Amino acid sequence: MHISLDGFVAGPNGEMNWIKVDEEIFDHVGKRISEGNAALYGRATYEMMESYWPTAGDEPNASKHDIEHSKWYKNAHKIVLSSTMNDEGLTNTKVINENLSDRISEIKQQAGKEILLFGSPAATHSLIQLNLIDGYWLLVNPIILGQGIPLFVDIKDKIKLNLLTTRQFTSGVTELNYIVDKQ
Repeated sequence: MHISLDGFVAGPNGEMNWIKVDEEIFDHVGKRISEGNAALYGRATYEMMESYWPTAGDEPNASKHDIEHSKWYKNAHKIVLSSTMNDEGLTNTKVINENLSDRISEIKQQAGKEILLFGSPAATHSLIQLNLIDGYWLLVNPIILGQGIPLFVDIKDKIKLNLLTTRQFTSGVTELNYIVDKQ
């Protein structure tokens, strides 16, 4: 998840034009997500992704990233957290609208299922509060927004983390990869 140095995942109106992305980051992220086969989204992020990625790789001027991510997106098992939609008629998509903790725990126990959460601040907040996030893969952008949509809200108990890896990109973005210390 992209994040500002002061902990915001989007500006006050949801704007993300401050996020730095380039081929180096696209290549790194592409390799990382290709290891997983399940993507979790909140409704709004899913609708945004669904309006672009299924056909992005088919466009005549599609970038390498668009072609690769479009192919991955079409094949990935998509999980959407939403109280307003259902999965009727959706391809390779499961909508969870109740018993969030039980449903996510069931999916996590299936062999070979790493669930990657993309954006979706409200969904992230719900999963954090239910202690369902096993790790944080953060792309810290070199900017202080001062206000916006925070990644962490209403944290009741400390969440202890262990740093797995870091990486500095040419753009100034720093990747921090943490696993949650469950002890």
